Amino acid sequence: MDDVTAPIKFGVGQPVRRWEDLRLLTGRGRYQDDWVLPRQSWCVFVRSPHAHALIRSIDTAAAEAAPGVLAVYTAADYEADGLSMPKANMPRKKRDGSPMFAPQRPALVRDRVRYVGDAVAMVIAETLAQAKDAAELVEVDYDPLPSVTNVAAAAEPDAARVWDENPDNISHTLERGDKAATDAAFARAAHVVRRRYVVTRVHAQYMEPRGALGSYDDFEDRYTLYADVNYPHRVRNMLANNVFRVPESKVRVVVNDVGGGFGAKGWQYVDHRLTLWAARKLGRPVKWRCERSEVIMADEHGRDNIGEIELALDASGKFLAVRLHMLASIGAYIASDRQLLTPFGQIITLTGVYDIPAAHVTIDAVLSNTNPTAPYRGAGRPEAIYLIERIIEAAAEATGIDPIALRRRNVVHPQALPYKAPLGPVYDSGDFARNMDLALDASDYAGFPARQAESASRGKLRGIGFVNAIEQAAGPVPDYAEIRFQPSGSAMMLMGTKSHGQGHETAYKQILFDKLGIDPREVQFIDSDTDRVAFGMGSNGSRSMVVGGSALVLAADKIIAKGKQLAAHMLEAAEADIDFADNTFSVAGTDRAVTLKQVAMASFQPAKLPKGMPPGLIESATYAPEQATYPNGTHVCEVEVDPETGTVQMLNYVVVDDVGTIVNPLTLAGQIHGGVAQGAGQILMEEVVYDRESGQLVTASFMDYAMPRADTMCGVTIKSNPHPTPSNLLGVKGAGEAGCVGALPAVMIAIVNALKPLGVKELDMPATPLRVWQAIQAAKAAGS
Repeated sequence: MDDVTAPIKFGVGQPVRRWEDLRLLTGRGRYQDDWVLPRQSWCVFVRSPHAHALIRSIDTAAAEAAPGVLAVYTAADYEADGLSMPKANMPRKKRDGSPMFAPQRPALVRDRVRYVGDAVAMVIAETLAQAKDAAELVEVDYDPLPSVTNVAAAAEPDAARVWDENPDNISHTLERGDKAATDAAFARAAHVVRRRYVVTRVHAQYMEPRGALGSYDDFEDRYTLYADVNYPHRVRNMLANNVFRVPESKVRVVVNDVGGGFGAKGWQYVDHRLTLWAARKLGRPVKWRCERSEVIMADEHGRDNIGEIELALDASGKFLAVRLHMLASIGAYIASDRQLLTPFGQIITLTGVYDIPAAHVTIDAVLSNTNPTAPYRGAGRPEAIYLIERIIEAAAEATGIDPIALRRRNVVHPQALPYKAPLGPVYDSGDFARNMDLALDASDYAGFPARQAESASRGKLRGIGFVNAIEQAAGPVPDYAEIRFQPSGSAMMLMGTKSHGQGHETAYKQILFDKLGIDPREVQFIDSDTDRVAFGMGSNGSRSMVVGGSALVLAADKIIAKGKQLAAHMLEAAEADIDFADNTFSVAGTDRAVTLKQVAMASFQPAKLPKGMPPGLIESATYAPEQATYPNGTHVCEVEVDPETGTVQMLNYVVVDDVGTIVNPLTLAGQIHGGVAQGAGQILMEEVVYDRESGQLVTASFMDYAMPRADTMCGVTIKSNPHPTPSNLLGVKGAGEAGCVGALPAVMIAIVNALKPLGVKELDMPATPLRVWQAIQAAKAAGS
């Protein structure tokens, strides 16, 4: 590894290679499946093959008698032990004002399964093979019922009911904005454009499927869960308070390396509590490893909504108002508030970077016979930008105004900041028009007609998509950092956030180096163990550098403050005369100085301390931002379509991003590349599909669920237009989801633009070759 001790190579803003990669790339990572405990047993879940069915009986006798089987548990066993279920607490209501219908998710289903994959039994054996064999022997007598898996169909009044206790399949309705002002704006509009856009259901498809390993210590009367979650402390609190009803000190959650998360690994899966419960009953650890073929049945899914959006414009093309009615699938259960986060909480950026005076949004939360949905990279922000950018493109077509000119005419300018958008967010910094200028230049937008003509000479269709994106990130939720020096002068850094591939260790060490000048090789990085880290809210919503990084700054400031007191005592000077820079405390105007390491070592020697100073150099801090941040940018995508086959090839992609202060340009680029790939994957091929008649999951494996590969992507050019936010101590805005937020509309608009000469005006994702070819044929038939 390169020498990282020099400030120019390791401070904030430097493109430092990830510190953790050497360990991960040489096989020294510890992922979920690497956990092995003494006397460990294995479990397998028996899952429903039906989308909706009554359970008449469950016969476990043959399975219990199978070789190596330790236990077979059902809902009856779980309920007999009196364990609780978490529930949603957010105050949501139905349209008539009655409380929302929020069915809790049982750990194991007793009487009625509600989607393909619902767990009905848990088989535990000495080996994984024995557990699998025994699970095949569990006999469940099902009585199939009518099912509904499509969100639009489920919202119909005569749809099959997911829950008999609810008069329809609408759990609740959420409204935002000013309806009266919006209606008035539409009434006086010169142009009104209406469209219906589908955002498909997808799955995170991380490299390592989920898992859980539960153990119980009878001597300490204490549970330990080893899991790959984003929020270790929140998982601990949920298990302690809402399931086992014990003090938090009786539950420990440990997370090591996570093989990808993207929101879907979050928290609150039933297998966590089941492995812990079974471990206590059996007196030995119980491990569950999700099979790749089981993943889509076992996990929460993302997206799955339909937006009917309207945009009102005056005669000059100024935006007056936007109105949206969305159907948002939440699946069969609402296990916790997590199911209420997306797109409900993040649709507030629907107005994008544009000055739209009025907006009103209505979202119906729709129950269906599908897996519950939850946050997935972007968590509502990609949906919002997809809807507004596509309707703007449609408005440009309807009014005859150039789409770039239409955006320029309505963009919020820097002098208007801070700007409060009609759905609530306050944009405090940025230059959205400058983003557009930089993107036009970097993509050679002016040269597109020539490139389009060249493609046409080869019988291909070339299209370009240009979009502006903004997202809400890092909301006002606290997080924790601790800096703990050892008697040798080395340090430990303990963080309440949780890395699952973002490169936290490197970025936090860069921040610590900037503040304290500590050699990163002398800093041990620790996160994700509730016994070692005092507090934390984990990682989600691009919050880690914003909140965790700011907490680290506060903790470092405390180290400096105490260090100055001790250095003054050591140097026999007044504290007011002590300066700190470059890892050194010095007396102003003299050559007398001590290093931070010397001060740290002295702090553990009581004889060297000033009177009243407690020994040790250990400081912690909790930071809570007062408001969210708003990363923003402009995306340009260029594609080529083969009209004979419908195949889409991405040719070029440009991103101009404003993520505030850039801690590490190299890891930032990685985050944006990954986000763009996930967004492009959803537009081009990804989709969780259920059979409309049977409710069967059609895309349960990679044979049917298509994923983007290296040859799907093109080169991605990244330009920065950073405007640090004043809302946190580092000026960072967050970057983990920025690529995905802009990619959905950019890729789709490019495809539609390519097909426009053939008469294709609209297309829904995924833009598979078959769907594109069908759209071409339909347009040809309509034209003839």
